[in-house]
Amino acid sequence: MTKRPPSTLAGLDAAVSGCRACPRLVRWREDVARTKRAAFRDETYWGRPVPGFGPPDAALAIVGLAPAAHGGNRTGRMFTGDRSGDVLFQALYDVGLASQPESTHLGDGLELRGTRVTAPVHCAPPENKPTPAERDACRPWLARELELLRPTLRAVVVLGAFGWQALLPVLADAGWRIPRPRPVFGHGACLVLGGPSELHLLGSYHVSQRNTQTGRLTPAMLRAVLTDAARKAGLGDGT
Repeated sequence: MTKRPPSTLAGLDAAVSGCRACPRLVRWREDVARTKRAAFRDETYWGRPVPGFGPPDAALAIVGLAPAAHGGNRTGRMFTGDRSGDVLFQALYDVGLASQPESTHLGDGLELRGTRVTAPVHCAPPENKPTPAERDACRPWLARELELLRPTLRAVVVLGAFGWQALLPVLADAGWRIPRPRPVFGHGACLVLGGPSELHLLGSYHVSQRNTQTGRLTPAMLRAVLTDAARKAGLGDGT
């Protein structure tokens, strides 16, 4: 991160997009952007770190893992342009948190209602597996994002165990009190953290193709978690 932390989310997003802290991730994301997937050969890939997406006064945050090589790394928006994103944004739309059910590219008109989507790692990693060192190098970005959201943030939905494990120490650094022993991830996990404000932390299986195609995570399961999170965040009943 820059020596002086950005004072706004817009400034943070711009700074994130220029980060080159992790050599392996820089090489991978740029190689993917050059070689492309055949289906997208006529498109210009983003090929940079992907910032979070959503309003600066969000009451609900969705925390994933990292951008996909031919999803966010191509489009420049988290969970956009791949099947995982198709599942997530359809569910967000179904419960009233997104203005449309599809997220295809920057400038497609999508708006999120009181919700911000982000991740603990902002670059697409090989095999969707960032190293612990890469996760830790990216941690200050997520920490600053949460600090900037802190006045309005009331609930967080974490997609998958990696995001859960990465988020807990960031929340602790931001002033929220994490129980000991640390809470274990699970779909439907829900706890309330004390600190600068009451924060509801909810777990959901990740919207990966493996989970959604095998039925481990169904649209109904995801909608149920998001509906509960919307209520806890004060965003109505999620419909």
